[in-house]
Amino acid sequence: MSTQRTEPTAPEDRQVQDRGFTPRVVGGAAVAYAASVMVQIAMFTGAPDYGASPAEVLAYHAANRGAVSVAVGQEALNLFLLLLFVTGLHGLVQRRGGAGADWSRLAVAAGATLSAVYVLVMSTHVAVVLAADGLAAPTPALEVLWQLHAAAYGLSLPALGATFVGAALATHVSGLTRPWQRLLAVAGGGVLIVAGTGSLAIADGSPLLFVGLPGLAAWLVWLVVTGVRLMRGRG
Repeated sequence: MSTQRTEPTAPEDRQVQDRGFTPRVVGGAAVAYAASVMVQIAMFTGAPDYGASPAEVLAYHAANRGAVSVAVGQEALNLFLLLLFVTGLHGLVQRRGGAGADWSRLAVAAGATLSAVYVLVMSTHVAVVLAADGLAAPTPALEVLWQLHAAAYGLSLPALGATFVGAALATHVSGLTRPWQRLLAVAGGGVLIVAGTGSLAIADGSPLLFVGLPGLAAWLVWLVVTGVRLMRGRG
């Protein structure tokens, strides 16, 4: 009776098997995600803020159903790119010795939470568009849907802030980014988290939402700078 020996996998073979996403792929995902978000924001130019009157909300969504539909559909691409980035980033950090791995785990968990909240944000926006179809005047249902949409967006801010801080500190500790990018993330992420604590006020039309906009801008800048740096093989 013969027995077949299984040769142990050589360390170099395991390294090939566990290589995962390359820095260029992760960097490309970051830049593509930032670009997609900026295009999406541009599509919503002229949209009413959460303090707008019900009549303004109705008029905009009745007249811009197609544009809102495209922007909402684009979120499917955004979610994929976001999860690809945070997951790939965690792999890069681990392969660089694991320094910053806890922060990258935070980025993955927060990014997954952010994705789930964004699904709610966009789902309620779809509901607002459908509710506005054919209406001659605002209804209580339309107002409630708009407030629910605003509340969900407010709750997305702390999830975005945690994703930002986790990703930035992970890349800083592992030597992938420059020190000033950590400062940008702590400031921008902190602003997003603080703004998110006022979700009730945001849903009620408070301008507190605008407190978080500098944090969103900082996030997009950080993504582009980090993505380009990874694509160039620096860090």
